[in-house]
Amino acid sequence: MKGDKAKIINLPKIVDPRGNLTVAEQMKNVPFDIARVYWTYDVPSGERRGGHAHRTCEEIVIAVSGSFDVEVFDGHDRQTFHLNHPYQGLYIGTGVWRTLEDFSSGAVCLVLASELFDEDEYIYDYDEFLRLTT
Repeated sequence: MKGDKAKIINLPKIVDPRGNLTVAEQMKNVPFDIARVYWTYDVPSGERRGGHAHRTCEEIVIAVSGSFDVEVFDGHDRQTFHLNHPYQGLYIGTGVWRTLEDFSSGAVCLVLASELFDEDEYIYDYDEFLRLTT
């Protein structure tokens, strides 16, 4: 993947015998101001999430419980990340197609987003995405 369009970001892991803690702070270990937080869970076996790109929104995807794969494609390079550590996030920049799949039982996917929800900001049509990136 060219540049920093998709990369693993290690978040602080504070180890404590009472239970570990991880923190995400905007403009510190998250490279943008956080405008929205959402999560997906109870994803049925074999189902996929995502299937879109963003025009202006940056995101960090975190497997806070369980595991899943994220395939990213910038129009030139394709890469798959296996997320299974709650202290790691996958940064996904603008103009990157993403598909989330192979969710383990009980997986929870937390997303930190740089923008509020705006339907017009999404690219859902794969052919349109290819026209914009190639």
